[in-house]
Order: sequence, then structure tokens, then C-alpha cells
Amino acid sequence: METTLLLLSAVLLYLGSGAVFTLRLFRRAESRKPSKALGLGLGFGALLFHGVILYFSLHTHQGLNFSFFNAVSFAAWVVCLLYLLAALSKPVESLGMVLLPLAAVTLLLEYFFPGVRLLPPHAAWQLRAHVIISILAYSVLTMAAVQAVLLAIQDRQLRSHHPGGFIRALPPLQTMEGLMFEMITIGFILLTLALLSGFLFLEDMFAQHLVHKTLLSILAWVIFAILLWGHYRFGWRGRTAIRWTLTGFIVLALAYFGSKAVVELILKK
Repeated sequence: METTLLLLSAVLLYLGSGAVFTLRLFRRAESRKPSKALGLGLGFGALLFHGVILYFSLHTHQGLNFSFFNAVSFAAWVVCLLYLLAALSKPVESLGMVLLPLAAVTLLLEYFFPGVRLLPPHAAWQLRAHVIISILAYSVLTMAAVQAVLLAIQDRQLRSHHPGGFIRALPPLQTMEGLMFEMITIGFILLTLALLSGFLFLEDMFAQHLVHKTLLSILAWVIFAILLWGHYRFGWRGRTAIRWTLTGFIVLALAYFGSKAVVELILKK
């Protein structure tokens, strides 16, 4: 009963926070916009309840339970935490339209489709650090991907000379693009650390069912490396940068959760 109440509270707060940030973008008159503080307050409240749920679902007597939907929910929690912290000082409110409702969805999936995938309590601290860094890398690059989608919509509207709706409330195109590359740079550094730390525990890719995850993660790293090199060396931006960002994110998502879904949900291993 307590878990259900926590779940409903977190879901409603996430949706409420997302609604606040959405209304702030779509309403032109400043007097009709709900306050940013309200959106942040609801969001941090949702994070609190979500965090309590995660604590009890992740921690077991046998070790940390990183089953598929638990891992997805944890990643969503980290994404929203980073987003809300960034929203305190940076113009990233628009990301809340997507990230906050998605976090609510991951909570529901975790609740209705529980699973068990244990990380033993005696696991080395380096392995635990690898898991945390990997999720942080994925989380930051998720924000970059959502930013790229908004940037694509904004770019298309501006090219058609019919900017309307929430597009007018978004920061200037150059600012949006700068924020995206900041996220990609941070995410790339974290992804590099995740790959380096991951190789410490790579013994037999086939026996550990890590072939696809390893190869796709390396491919994603290469894509983001080329994008950053092209941006700083040749000034890649606009549609080129958006395509590379989304391609890299899709490959990374397949590496992190695609392979995990196949192993746990399909192969039942």
C-alpha cells in the first residue's frame, strides 16, 4: 500500500512538473505562466518519492537488483535530477516536456513488470563505479538527444519562417545548440570513462553476453567523437550536428538497454 501511494505521488508530481514547464512555453503572456519555482518544486518532490521507491527496489539482501526496468527507472531518475539541477541556472526548461513524463512512465513499468538481475553485494567497487558512470553517461547524452530533437523542430520552424507555439519561447538557436554541445562533451567524457572502466571486467564477451553491448558502445563513442571533432575542427552545427547526435544516441540506447532487453526479457538469462 505504501509503495502504491509513493508511486502515485511520484507519477502525479512528475506529470504536474512537466505540465508546468509545458505551459510556461506555450503561454505567451508572462502573467499567465505558472512560476518556474512551482515546476522545480514539483519536480524535486517527484525525485524524492522516486528515489525512495528505487532504494527499496534496487537494494536486496542478495545485492543490487539492476533488472531491466529497474535500470531504466534509475536512469530516468538520474536524467531528471541532472535536468532539474541544470534548470536552476540554465535555459533548459523545454526539456521537461519530454523528460518528466517519461520518468513517470518508467516508474509505472518498474512497478508492473518487476524483475531480478543482481549485482552481488561483494562486487568490486570498480564495478559499482563502472555502473554508475555508465548510467551518468547515458543520462547526460539522453538530455543531449532531447535537446537535439527540440533544436530540429526549432530549426525547421525558423527555416519555414513560421515560428509559432512554444518555439517562440525557446532560447535562441545558437544558445540551444551551445547547450547541446555542452551536454555532448560531458556525456562523451563520461562515456569514455565508462568504456575504460568496463574493459577491466571484460573477460569473455561471448560468455558474459556482452558482445553487442561492447561493440555498440564503442560505435556510439566513435560517432560522438567524430561529431565533436567535426564541430570544433570544421564548425559542424545545425542539421549535421542533430543527425550525428541522434544517431549516436540511438546506437548508445541499443547498447545500454537493447542488449539488456534481449538478454533478460527475450532470452531469459
